[in-house]
Amino acid sequence: MKFSSDNALGREPFVAALSGIVVPDLDQDLVSAGFVSSVDCKAGDVTIDIALGIPCRSHHDALRKQIITAVRAIPGVQNVSVSLHLSVTPRAVAPTLKPVPGIKNIVAVASGKGGVGKSTTTVNLALALAAEGAKVGVLDADIYGPSIPTMLGIVGRPESLDGNTIEPMMGHGLMASSIGFLIDKDEAMVWRGPMVTQALDQLLRQTNWRDLDYLLLDMPPGTGDIHLTVAQKVPVTGAVIVTTPQEIALMDARKGLKMFEKVSVPVFGIVENMSTYVCPQCGHESHLFGSGGGQLMSSDYNVPLLGSLPLNISIREQADAGQPTLIADPEGAISNSYRQIARRVAAAVCRLKKDVSHKFPEVVVQKI
Repeated sequence: MKFSSDNALGREPFVAALSGIVVPDLDQDLVSAGFVSSVDCKAGDVTIDIALGIPCRSHHDALRKQIITAVRAIPGVQNVSVSLHLSVTPRAVAPTLKPVPGIKNIVAVASGKGGVGKSTTTVNLALALAAEGAKVGVLDADIYGPSIPTMLGIVGRPESLDGNTIEPMMGHGLMASSIGFLIDKDEAMVWRGPMVTQALDQLLRQTNWRDLDYLLLDMPPGTGDIHLTVAQKVPVTGAVIVTTPQEIALMDARKGLKMFEKVSVPVFGIVENMSTYVCPQCGHESHLFGSGGGQLMSSDYNVPLLGSLPLNISIREQADAGQPTLIADPEGAISNSYRQIARRVAAAVCRLKKDVSHKFPEVVVQKI
């Protein structure tokens, strides 16, 4: 924290005041989280610059009011001006993996089983992070069954300005890359494993991502070739596991979670999808796929339950129409749930150790 003052007011009162303000979802105060960029005090007028490490636009007004109230209580302070902006930093990954240019953090969204709403969750979490202020992209890693183009309502083919790389397609403010942009809609990908993993690597590294805070990787079902390639070759910051409360889905979700644990990729938490069904006619709430499965898995593996989402026909209809819930109903209850989960994922990323590899020079040994 940079501090400057033209009077007797010292640094300590400001540190004490700002240390009492906790960032929601992160559960750390502004000072210990390292979010206070600078404090400038001139003749009783104080200007504070806050560089938030997590996207949390929903909390900006409340944070600003808390900061102003706390700092105004310092004797000698008359006016307080607060600037809040987002400053996401890259987090450390396996030392053998190099970062992908243009991407700060990669979050894999996996399920272990198909049909649990993983792609729908991925798209809405990406849109929720963007709504909270982040720059976000989505990579469709499901080569055999790409669905991201449909869910984002994107048509057309990507451009290549240099003949070697492709420009990401844009949908609702998100950058996106998918094999679905390069093939006909009804074309079947009859490829063997090595071809699939090579295609994924090309989509990741030959797409011109531009200054993304987060890239969400929509994983295919299972724990096969693509999952192994992602674990070994892609600098994944961490993973989110999507499941339903149904035991058969939980069995596969556990396999997905254990896979990431084996390759030392942090699992940020579990999203329980299709948790409850509320009848639109009578309002009766039913647990069609069982109850408590996500919480039980959370307890068994000591990872957080990031949130639960309902089984609601509107989520499916909106995704099929290329207008995901965050776009079709941005202020609705379901969108608020997605935003809360997204902030918790961002907070989990922020708690990891920072990537400082770029601060060290590359050592080249030459033979003399």
